[in-house]
Amino acid sequence: MVGVAPLPSLETLNELPGDQFAETVGPLFERAPHFLARLAQARPFASFDALFDRALSIARAMPEADQLELIDGHPRLGSDPAVVRARSELSWREQGYDRAESAEDVRVASELQALNDAYERRFGFRFVVFVAGRSRAELLGLVREALARDRSAEIRRALGDVVSIARARWEKSDSEGPGR
Repeated sequence: MVGVAPLPSLETLNELPGDQFAETVGPLFERAPHFLARLAQARPFASFDALFDRALSIARAMPEADQLELIDGHPRLGSDPAVVRARSELSWREQGYDRAESAEDVRVASELQALNDAYERRFGFRFVVFVAGRSRAELLGLVREALARDRSAEIRRALGDVVSIARARWEKSDSEGPGR
């Protein structure tokens, strides 16, 4: 996957200095510094599954300000493609901007912008979801459903999706593959 260098072996990740560990796995988590520092301190990991399981535990146990830093590290869904790409090549591809847009895509992006505005006004942070091959049109319903939840439930859901995104990025990277 463009944008993620092949990850070194788990043994190497476990031995890297904290700042190098954060730099190496940072693209998976949109480089949220407070979270990455905690994840580096949680080493060693017995497996990549253990790394991602611990990542979720850390994310959910952090102070809210650090949780929101992790969530808001992701670009807004449906934003201007150039803005998304400048912030995160991975998110740009995951949101489908590497494919030609139709007139319907442009309409949906506009509606998604309005829903994002409403979401951010209601909760105070970005809507983040594990896109997992969904079209932007499918995301509209997900944002609407999210708007009906309470704030703490949304933070918990978003953090779970952030870690799911990171795991999927790792699985799609040019690294040695899952199960190393």
